[in-house]
Amino acid sequence: MSRPCLPPGKSASPGTTASPGPAAPARTSLTLRGEVACPVSLTVADLRERWEQHRAEVVFDCATSGPRHHTFEGPLLREVVDDAKPVFDPRRRKDRSRFLLAVTGGDGHHTVLSWAEIDADFGNVPILLATAMDGRSLESAGSQLVVPTDRCGARYISAITSVWVGACAVPPQRTRATPT
Repeated sequence: MSRPCLPPGKSASPGTTASPGPAAPARTSLTLRGEVACPVSLTVADLRERWEQHRAEVVFDCATSGPRHHTFEGPLLREVVDDAKPVFDPRRRKDRSRFLLAVTGGDGHHTVLSWAEIDADFGNVPILLATAMDGRSLESAGSQLVVPTDRCGARYISAITSVWVGACAVPPQRTRATPT
């Protein structure tokens, strides 16, 4: 079920708002932008309060320190992005399948996902925007991208600052010049 565009701090339930609390530092909020009808800036608290929390127990290989075992909690990336209303026709699979998501972290690390990876009609991977790791809140560190099906940790983006959503434009084909 799609929700209306909501400003940060507002819940989806009529007549309720999140507690005002102190403003989060810029590094703990992420901006969801791109080809969406409702771009929004979200804190870890917003992610925890506005969407159902899912749990993922993961093991991934870290290139510098070997296998890492963690338990993450947070909303599904698909549900958060769905609420921002991507500008594709949700009834058309081919329209959805050409969309990409670029996720950037506070340290500049970034990765790209395809919409098809998270779409229930395609890969249906339960990728999280984690709000907690190993039982500890990520409030001060910022949300983390969690791809539980990945064997290596390269797409685990920490302190997410931006999630960009947009269509993949295929460059026009260039014709080869024929030798004269």
